[in-house]
Amino acid sequence: MKALRIHAGPLARAHIARHGLQPADIGVIPAAAGGPKGLVLGPLDRFVFGHWLQGSAQPVHLVGASIGAWRMATACLDSPVAALERLEHAYIHQHYAPPPGRQRPSAAQVSAQFGQGLRDFYGAPVGPLLAHPRWRLHIVTSRGRHLLSRERRLATPLGYLGAFAANAVHRRALGWWLERVVFSGPAGDAPGAAMAPLPFATTDYPTRQVALTGANFLPALQASCSIPFVLQAVHDVPGAPAGAYWDGGLTDYHLHLRYRPLADIERMDAIKNIATCPSVDCAGGQKRSDPLGALVLYPHFQQSVVPGWLDKGLRWRHRATPALDRMVVLSPHPDWVHTLPNAKLPDRNDFLHYGSDLAARVRAWSAATSASRQLADEFAEWLRRPDPAAVLPL
Repeated sequence: MKALRIHAGPLARAHIARHGLQPADIGVIPAAAGGPKGLVLGPLDRFVFGHWLQGSAQPVHLVGASIGAWRMATACLDSPVAALERLEHAYIHQHYAPPPGRQRPSAAQVSAQFGQGLRDFYGAPVGPLLAHPRWRLHIVTSRGRHLLSRERRLATPLGYLGAFAANAVHRRALGWWLERVVFSGPAGDAPGAAMAPLPFATTDYPTRQVALTGANFLPALQASCSIPFVLQAVHDVPGAPAGAYWDGGLTDYHLHLRYRPLADIERMDAIKNIATCPSVDCAGGQKRSDPLGALVLYPHFQQSVVPGWLDKGLRWRHRATPALDRMVVLSPHPDWVHTLPNAKLPDRNDFLHYGSDLAARVRAWSAATSASRQLADEFAEWLRRPDPAAVLPL
């Protein structure tokens, strides 16, 4: 059974029909929120960052929310294959045992354990991670406003009720309650490099950009993973506006953003010199006039790209828009998903389903991640002989 499906927007499909898909074509890689579902993307991540993209030289912008932010930050470490394997192991084996007399751990307990896990995983300093010579890291968080500006016992549930109602009327109305705050690393490894520009337009939703530094890396990453009522908000992230910061998936669940081609993102002279190759052989030895870094490569756990977490039940917001015209989505085939343990992707409900039986959950999640190597193998095989007919409309 085939595990991998490839979908692409119209501009990306036309590009693939003319040129196939080369590592130099990629300018942006998004990484969705979605908790344990992201585990099945580990083999794809290791292939893309550890092997395939090594055949190009252009910068690539990595945009992540929640577990996606954790994945993209880990890809910036030295020896990305080994680092991403460590991430997979750490995520699978995380366990939050409730205290005696309680069925579930408190948000305070989960936050404390998760924060310590991040500190243990990344260590210090994180300067080399942030100043990767090619990868431009962007961590998406959601900053509370009004009733959500601080986490409080009564105000926070009321604030999220208001956010739910506002989002149901119009996605942009959610911005009255939650704004998108993106923490962006430097544009390269040169000393004193400026903050990398955002690789997407921000006219769709209220947005702030903040420099990602050694002082705020761990708080920003924890905030991006802080699911309301499961973890506590992270308050007053250093270098950012005061307030409560929550999971980046609230505003940008699957990062349905209007991404810019690399030539439009990077305006530095050094980038302009390599932004196009109209008269020379590009990667793959084929002459072409398309800009380098024009496409968005999206390893995703499903085909649809949902804007915000509160849009999960609003099916009319799940369809593709012109914002995804340059996107190539790599996702598991639903029939293949049914062959996994419990006939589904790993998800947060497994924490309740398996309860204190950590060994059983580890076995199920490990089996799913082991099976998902087929996704990477099939993508590698398709790249060797890229068949445009196998690329479905997004």
